[in-house]
Amino acid sequence: MKSLLAFMKKEWMEQLRSGRLVLLGILFALFGIMNPAIAKLTPWLLERMADTLEGSGLALTGISVSALDSWMQFFKNIPMALTIFLLLESRIFTREYQSGTLVLALTKGLERYKVVISKTLLLVLLWSAGYGLCFGITYGYNAYFWGNAAAQNLLHALLCWWLFGVWTIALTALFSAGAQSNTGVLAGTGSVVLASYLIGMFPGAKEYMPTLLMDGNSLIYGSSDVQAYTLAMIITAVLCMLCFAASIPIFNKKQL
Repeated sequence: MKSLLAFMKKEWMEQLRSGRLVLLGILFALFGIMNPAIAKLTPWLLERMADTLEGSGLALTGISVSALDSWMQFFKNIPMALTIFLLLESRIFTREYQSGTLVLALTKGLERYKVVISKTLLLVLLWSAGYGLCFGITYGYNAYFWGNAAAQNLLHALLCWWLFGVWTIALTALFSAGAQSNTGVLAGTGSVVLASYLIGMFPGAKEYMPTLLMDGNSLIYGSSDVQAYTLAMIITAVLCMLCFAASIPIFNKKQL
């Protein structure tokens, strides 16, 4: 346990020294502010465009926004935040392959499985903290401007998206255990997510796919029932565990 905690501390310090931790904090805070800001500025922007739109035969009347518009922005923007997060952290394994720093740690007695556990756990913690920061800022501004009562099933929608993010992290760990560069990691992770999305387009397959969890807007607007996401959540959680379990033997056999 001591070696695991020591390696996690080393990973944490690397995040600090490289500036990625600060960058992630700024990123998620910025997205958290953008969601209510876009919703709040929408009526003003449309009013500024009113004359142009009237010249095209379109009339704008009674423009109003609510917390639902802000939460809609949240679920539209969080995929971009997750993508940037994965781009920044996709080298968490491969950077050490290329520099050879892992060899020194392993020769000092650190078990290989602890490397996988510590790096994966750190990514989950960083994602959870960033996601929580983005949510907290959006929730606070929404509560101040409009109140959040209009958003239905909000916590369930947030949990679905958090779990989807954990699944992409599990995929990142799985491909990192075998790939030599972050390009391979990103390509592998992106291919699986894309395949899940494409399979979900077939009738009857969507409810089984992890990508269903990205549809938070349907939940907050009440157009989808919470139970419709249960099976996808269970399958996604199982896939997370399988990816993590598979990454350990793959990493154990990797030549460093």
